[in-house]
Amino acid sequence: MKAYVIERAGGPEVLELRDVPSVAPKFDEVRVRVRAFGINRAEAYLRAGKLGPIDAPRVPGIEAVGEILEDPSGAFRVGERVATAMGGLQFTRAGSYAEEVTVLARNVVSLQGTALPWQELAALPQAYLTAWGALRKSLKIEAGQTLLVRGATSSVGLAAVTYAKASGARVLASTRSTEHVERLYRAGADAVIIDDGAIAEQVLDAQPAGIDAALEIVGAATLRDTMKTVRPFGAITVIGMLGGPPVLDQFNLIADLPPAARLSFFPSQLFGTEALPLTSTPLKSLALDVENRRIPSHLVQAFAFDELQDAHRLIESNRALGKIVVRL
Repeated sequence: MKAYVIERAGGPEVLELRDVPSVAPKFDEVRVRVRAFGINRAEAYLRAGKLGPIDAPRVPGIEAVGEILEDPSGAFRVGERVATAMGGLQFTRAGSYAEEVTVLARNVVSLQGTALPWQELAALPQAYLTAWGALRKSLKIEAGQTLLVRGATSSVGLAAVTYAKASGARVLASTRSTEHVERLYRAGADAVIIDDGAIAEQVLDAQPAGIDAALEIVGAATLRDTMKTVRPFGAITVIGMLGGPPVLDQFNLIADLPPAARLSFFPSQLFGTEALPLTSTPLKSLALDVENRRIPSHLVQAFAFDELQDAHRLIESNRALGKIVVRL
């Protein structure tokens, strides 16, 4: 089968299309014919050497949609439409930048019954699963609450805005560019804040008592400012590192953290573990919501398999404003 392989850190040019052997699934695994996959920062970071040295050939990719080719356990039928995400993809096993991928069965969810095109389906797994996990499991957002999404023009940020609005929350979304304001309103934002690095005063002008919850996607660089917006007994969850390493210098629990507020980090690596099985996620219902136009699609561009390097150039340009996918 064909797969993209990296053997050294570098720019998009280090992604090389090669012939590699298929991997026969073990009893707890399935083999999937990849029809499309999303492009994520995690893959760009891996390729650039930001996730550690590349000391052996690696196939990147942390998500895919496609059809079951082989399932020793019989839980899925051959040809069934499925999605897969995480479960060691690109880290402890070959990733999804390939014509086929062998993955843990517990990291697969059926999408049978959805009629969305493959490229639309590929825009959903990583972005919406991360948004759902952070909002429902960490922040425990409820209808009627107010949520701040800091860094909302990322693919997961747009998914979070849409999911929170569909859940009945009032959503404040931040962006660094006035060009993106209309896009955030279309995603479901109730108010958009232009982010110059310090937005706490603007948020508190709109919500003087403080917001109920904040989803921090920029990361440590803006976290202290984000925490200033949260009311006592509110919550903050960090999911992103767009602003640099996830390290806070001289963090002061009393001065920096709002009274009795909860601060957490939600890692998408939880998906497929006993703590958060993929079967408990609403991915199929979200696909049906997109299909029936109850929520908007955040797909912005689909590349052909032989255009993968161009897809990586686009994600690094920060001009995508939504989800980039590759179709096979």
